[in-house]
Amino acid sequence: MSNIQKHKTTVAIYGQQYVIMGTESPSHVRLVASLVDDKMREISYKNPTLDVNKLAVLTAVNAVNDYIKIKDQLERLQAELQKEKD
Repeated sequence: MSNIQKHKTTVAIYGQQYVIMGTESPSHVRLVASLVDDKMREISYKNPTLDVNKLAVLTAVNAVNDYIKIKDQLERLQAELQKEKD
């Protein structure tokens, strides 16, 4: 059996309650949920006719886009750091 402690955290995202189980701290889960909620509200404000499913997909696309940009930036910085070490 695993010794990793799982937490159950209830969050609100775009007016819906979700129970999220995971190993991250409840405060981390609440932060993530808050950022998702903020992004959904931002996209909804700019596109008020979107249904919630399309809104969720656009939010996911935005999040993955941000992730890829940050990952690429991290890889570039790691490569530069490795060059300086060599």
